[in-house]
Amino acid sequence: MYLDHFKLRELPFRLSPDPEFLYLSKNHARAKAYMESTIWFTDGFVVITGEVGSGKTTLIETFLKELDSDVVIAQVNQTQMSALEFLQSVLVQFGFQPFKMRKAELLATLNQFLVEQYAANRKVLLVVDEAQNLSPRVLEEVRMLSGIETTKDKVLRIILAGQPELNQKLDAPELVQLAQRVRLRFHLTALSREEMESYVKHRLEVAGAAGRELFAPETYDLIYRYTGGTPRLVNTLCDTAMMASYSSDREHVGLEDLQAALDELQWVEFSHRPKPPPAVFSLDTDSDDLHDAVGSPGRVNGAGRQARSRAPLPVVARLVVFTDEAELANIELRPGRLVVGRTPDNDLQIDSRFVSRHHCQLISTPELTIIEDLNSTNGIFLHQKRVRRHVLVDGDIIELGTHRLRYVEARSMSADGHVDTLPGAQATAVFE
Repeated sequence: MYLDHFKLRELPFRLSPDPEFLYLSKNHARAKAYMESTIWFTDGFVVITGEVGSGKTTLIETFLKELDSDVVIAQVNQTQMSALEFLQSVLVQFGFQPFKMRKAELLATLNQFLVEQYAANRKVLLVVDEAQNLSPRVLEEVRMLSGIETTKDKVLRIILAGQPELNQKLDAPELVQLAQRVRLRFHLTALSREEMESYVKHRLEVAGAAGRELFAPETYDLIYRYTGGTPRLVNTLCDTAMMASYSSDREHVGLEDLQAALDELQWVEFSHRPKPPPAVFSLDTDSDDLHDAVGSPGRVNGAGRQARSRAPLPVVARLVVFTDEAELANIELRPGRLVVGRTPDNDLQIDSRFVSRHHCQLISTPELTIIEDLNSTNGIFLHQKRVRRHVLVDGDIIELGTHRLRYVEARSMSADGHVDTLPGAQATAVFE
């Protein structure tokens, strides 16, 4: 890599949420202060929203790392679950083994635990990331938990973090009681042009730049034009530009290197990027009954549940996920974006050591679908050749470690939208 070339201690633009690299813009600092307020107030209930890649997870990890030892934390990241599974997940975080308990036992155990912690002068905090995927019934359980109290104080502090769809859910008439419990709400916006430049310099400094200007001043306008100030996109572009500069044996990243990176990534300007369709959620069903469709995270093994839009956009293609042993998923692609990675905050979760936290994304329009590497460690391959960005054609098979993604255009499906199971594969979890 380019570390020795640029005399850096570590990679400055990794996508993993490392608290050491957190840059507190004005908005990020305010969001962090809102999180901290949950500790100050006994009835702390805060909602933080932001677009994909805006830095929510890094902010949460930094906040949790700084908490005192008298704060007991339950952190829930897998949010596609039933109300019963949610309560079990919370108790597991507190050290219980609740899997044989009925719901009444779960609630009694949790209530007793919270009161005991309060009596011992400990604060209890529940943090739910990717909360936009919680079903209405789970959100109702969150509301009930927020009301547990002694004669003087409430005993559970809550932070819900998620994408903007979370606000849409909270504003629904069916959840008005939950919305009334929220003390503070904050939406985390992208970085401004000036903040983005400071963000790049900050990450370089943490990585060991020691005051050296590794990016030419004229590059920042172009970086902002293609990233819109979204931290994850900034990281991907800057890392690729540094590789281009290293390959050309230059000591600084200039416009030529940045343009080479943009050509390799085949990005369009941020203002021209396809925008995901607005989410419309059905609020009268539990997560176990929700229809699986592209739009919110789902595990390949079938544990994930996704929200059904009342007026779904037309299916433009299907994505068949498989290994040598089995077909694992058969997913509808509609206009919008599908992010693939190892962790639950992705639209499609592939739990494999060969898959990065955020590995790649598919951007679909009615006319075409593009797959794009998100600066993953092991890359994406087509015909045994590593690609950064590729316009998919019918029948393309993309390799992600031991997993493969087969792209099937709508015109190649049967009349009922079915895609034939791959030869030799047994369908173990098909998302219809």
